[in-house]
Amino acid sequence: MFGAIEAGGTKFICAYGHTHQDLKISKPIPTTDPEQTLDRVADFFASAALERLGIACFGPLDIAAGRIAKLTPKLAWRDYPIVAALETRLRTKAVLDTDVNAAALAETIWGAGQKTKNLVYITVGTGIGGGVLINGQLVHGLLHPEIGHMRIRRLAKDNFRGACPVHRDCLEGMASGPAIAQRWALGSAEDLAADHLAWTIEAAYLGQMCVNLACTVSPEMIVFGGGIGLRPGMVEAIRGAAELEMNGYVPLPRITRTKLRAKAGILGALALAQAS
Repeated sequence: MFGAIEAGGTKFICAYGHTHQDLKISKPIPTTDPEQTLDRVADFFASAALERLGIACFGPLDIAAGRIAKLTPKLAWRDYPIVAALETRLRTKAVLDTDVNAAALAETIWGAGQKTKNLVYITVGTGIGGGVLINGQLVHGLLHPEIGHMRIRRLAKDNFRGACPVHRDCLEGMASGPAIAQRWALGSAEDLAADHLAWTIEAAYLGQMCVNLACTVSPEMIVFGGGIGLRPGMVEAIRGAAELEMNGYVPLPRITRTKLRAKAGILGALALAQAS
């Protein structure tokens, strides 16, 4: 029996089972303070005898130390020892990784990237995150990939300041959901019509990201998820923008959308538990 937790900035989703096909999945648990949140998580797992637990978590993370990093925007969770706290409550070993690294792993096992050993998973929504798998192994280095804060080249005549509180006009600052909403003075990016100029700008910046990834880690596939990544026509527009940006220099990876959709994170957490 394996346990899985998708730890998000607004909610936790928990699950347990023997395989990805027999999972018992919790109702969303609101992300409040750590002790209250993890007490509710422990209540869900109370009747499950777990061999191991996988945690696909919001970041940044100090994976080696099993902690959420000091600069996470979730103030109550800064420098929180999430692995130790869950191992104590659930009396099992836990494996921690970023939510997007976990989703990348799940897509190679059950999703769009089956039989692919070199893949990048990108989620575009409230933020932009990316998980990287090379030669079948998730990438960890000094920390972990932070693709959303990649530096990109501004489009001509784009004077938008950028929405990232740290870097302003990094990729996330120019192309996340909040960036779109701020640029066009809207309550939400979802308020925009399908033919709005915003989506051309969005595709151009995400196309730059795909070219940067192709030229640095050379994945076979880039898989998009998240509310914006899954918009009808978005992947096709990104692919077209990336082709123009690459200008035939080297082949582009296959650019596609997630097959696992909303389950990529929780299945990724399961995959972490099973693979360890």
